[in-house]
Amino acid sequence: MAKLTIVQAVADALRTEMELDERVVVLGEDVGVNGGVFRATEGLYQRFGENRVIDTPLAESAIVGTAIGMAIYGLRPVAEIQFEGFMAPAFDQIVNHAARIRARSRGRFTCPLVIRAPWGGGIRAPEHHSDSPEAWYIHQPGLKVVIPSTPYDTKGLLIAAIRDPDPVIFFEPKRIYRAFRQEVPEEAYTVPIGRARTVREGRDVAIFTWGAMVRIVEEAAEELAGRGIECEIVDLRTLSPVDVDAIVAAVQKTGRALVVHEAPKTAGFGAEIVALINERALLYLEAPVYRVAGFDTPMPLFHLEDYYLPNKERVIRGVERVLNF
Repeated sequence: MAKLTIVQAVADALRTEMELDERVVVLGEDVGVNGGVFRATEGLYQRFGENRVIDTPLAESAIVGTAIGMAIYGLRPVAEIQFEGFMAPAFDQIVNHAARIRARSRGRFTCPLVIRAPWGGGIRAPEHHSDSPEAWYIHQPGLKVVIPSTPYDTKGLLIAAIRDPDPVIFFEPKRIYRAFRQEVPEEAYTVPIGRARTVREGRDVAIFTWGAMVRIVEEAAEELAGRGIECEIVDLRTLSPVDVDAIVAAVQKTGRALVVHEAPKTAGFGAEIVALINERALLYLEAPVYRVAGFDTPMPLFHLEDYYLPNKERVIRGVERVLNF
């Protein structure tokens, strides 16, 4: 098996599905001749041609609106938005149309559409290039929201998203696009949407996280292990639908829980996880569930980015707070 980075796994998933299914088309700004701003679509234009790899104007609402029409018509479009912050102009198309096609048509039509976007901070980018807006889309019924953290999961989840009959928001943690490599099968395979992954077994506290934060949490857990504290790390992978059974099982096992995410703390998806635990596993808790998150401010520019994003030290302090309750 080839050892791929996350961004290479994205390209491999797209190439694999385009070879298997002629209905799959890719569209977005600079995805064709230039191969995408992060080179996630590199080589696809040369391989599949301009009718299946489509360079579009800088018009996010038009990109998504066109993709919706393609999906209803019977194609399997994968629309790329260059950065997650640029999805806002397409918000109307996403939540008022793509998410509602199945309900609006009473099941006569579906919208098998994937909207990909680099997501999150950590690359010293300017405004609108480093946000974590996953909660916006989780809140909308009819959308699925996926955020992988490894190359293997990236390819498997993206193929699953392309094959899904409903619209999927596929956020890719750009901070770790090229941070490490992992063996990835050459053939097509899927990772089930809606199923979490246990990254590390532990008995003292369960940590729920996703995206680039998985690696930060792993670093914290490794340091804590040297002090005799064993953390169970659960990479949710899919935030909508979320793996409720995996969350409950981890809380029942450890009795303590921490949620780590990049997005602002208030009304972030961590709050939903806390509520879910209170509803499903309250009597197993030995302490309140704590959150380590971004701050309730816009994502700052370069010099303050490291202060905004959760780091190993903040995760360790969060674990200590839960254990010392």
